[in-house]
Amino acid sequence: MTQITAKLVSELREKTGAGMMDCKKALGEVDGDLEKAIDYLRQKGLAAAQKKQSRIAAEGLVGSYIHGGRIGVMVEVNCETDFVAKSEDFVTFVKDVAMHVAAADPKFVRASEMDQAFVEREIAIYTAQLKEEGKPEAMISKIVEGKVKKLSTEVCLLDQKFVKNPDISVQDLINELTIKVGEKIDVRRFVKFNLGEGIEKKVDDFAAEVASMTGGKQ
Repeated sequence: MTQITAKLVSELREKTGAGMMDCKKALGEVDGDLEKAIDYLRQKGLAAAQKKQSRIAAEGLVGSYIHGGRIGVMVEVNCETDFVAKSEDFVTFVKDVAMHVAAADPKFVRASEMDQAFVEREIAIYTAQLKEEGKPEAMISKIVEGKVKKLSTEVCLLDQKFVKNPDISVQDLINELTIKVGEKIDVRRFVKFNLGEGIEKKVDDFAAEVASMTGGKQ
């Protein structure tokens, strides 16, 4: 049986953020295999994180991110206590989520928030695109069905791949933080502002303007 050294326990703790005793137990369960211990802790932690989702999270932070003065994001993330809300890990997470929204442009927080009108509009767009590409009618419905199944990974914040680490989703990031701080973490809402969005911009006819200044001669 592999000896569980303090160095091995510390390495696992550094990689997972789990407590020393939890790391020692995990390594003991998998005979000192570091990668298997990481998987073990993630599985146990995910179960614990899911149990916490029924709890009330009314504390937290409203964070923001401004990109180049042209894109602005505000996001509300909740936790259970003011103590966690002020922690470095939580503050960093809120900033990362705001930055992610600016970069990935999600439309909803979670899949359950996708309304039927939005889904039907996307189906109509997919169908029109495929017809334009000349796809056979028999194939179109199957392709559209596949695209709709993947839709939440494209437009829902929690299902999107995290921009700073595409190997995990934003929900995975939440699970990791939940395990680390021991509280429910909930991204409640966000809003994104794009400079000039919704304003009908005036398009000047430069040739006509020159003609008017020169008495109609071009």
